[in-house]
Amino acid sequence: MIEFQSEKQLVLDYFEALANGTTESVEQVLSEFTSPDWIWRGFHPCNEQTGAREVAQAFWHPFLTAFSSVQRRQDIFFAGRNQIDGFQSTWVSSMGHLMGLFDAPLFGIPATGKIAMLRYAEFNRIEDGKIVETAFFFDLVHLMRQAGLNPFPEQRGAHVIQPGPLTHDGLLFEDQPANEGEVTLELINRMIGDIAANSNTGPDSQPADATPQDELKRCWHEDMLWWGPEGIGATYTIDRYIEQHQRPFRTQLTNRKFNGHICKMAEGNYGGFFGWPNLTLTSLGGYLGLPSGTIGDMRVIDMYRRDGAKLAENWIFIDILHFLRQQGIDLLEQIDSMET
Repeated sequence: MIEFQSEKQLVLDYFEALANGTTESVEQVLSEFTSPDWIWRGFHPCNEQTGAREVAQAFWHPFLTAFSSVQRRQDIFFAGRNQIDGFQSTWVSSMGHLMGLFDAPLFGIPATGKIAMLRYAEFNRIEDGKIVETAFFFDLVHLMRQAGLNPFPEQRGAHVIQPGPLTHDGLLFEDQPANEGEVTLELINRMIGDIAANSNTGPDSQPADATPQDELKRCWHEDMLWWGPEGIGATYTIDRYIEQHQRPFRTQLTNRKFNGHICKMAEGNYGGFFGWPNLTLTSLGGYLGLPSGTIGDMRVIDMYRRDGAKLAENWIFIDILHFLRQQGIDLLEQIDSMET
């Protein structure tokens, strides 16, 4: 058993303090739990910030101005040692929704006066009793859809308020047996290897006659759930995942360059990773309505649930706003002319 109780409690205390924060107090709350040189990475338009003041001004002031009566509704919570640095650093991860009353515009997205849910995933690195590094990824395009905007001409997957794990066991407040996390991490790594092998040659490459179904069945249950970001959408079962996400991704994007991860870890049946950016790709035309020849980075968080020997669910956060903006498409600036 690897113990993460002090790190988990620090993050839970941080969340509780944020729950009581206001636009006037949130900077002080952040400063109490984070180091002076805290590195914070968030989706566009917040991007990378350093220290409590910058983070408060970039995200929390706008968010707490726009949303009232906020609740953090966690679906996944776990901790682990980071494989990327040789299992030296300890991170705590959380995923769910920040729910509240959407009473004022947020980054130009019009208020609804109704309940709204900002889906998020978060990784926090803990060192000497402080949060020293954070990835806080949030799906603003998903919030646009809740506000009645339609940023894309067509989305292949489904737009839904995404639930937590089918098994309702994702909140790992108590530490888990170390071997269970090791099994989960090994499976995630094997799945990543299968993706690479699909487009490479060598001893680990897929057979020439292997189908996408063959690749996925190695690591995924047949009834897999893939909770994708708005713009791509959620899909269910291997066949629909291939149809609604994998095939468009692989046939409409090329020159895929993997840039590495900053953190990759697991505890119990849950694991995940993030990069900054994870991928660089070139559009062949058509993907998310993009023209051909455009190049962009994808900042991604992936969260996974393992069920036995295979993966069962995957929650994905992609900075679609940043990816499009690199190619001259700024959805936040286009809100006034956006279809509803």
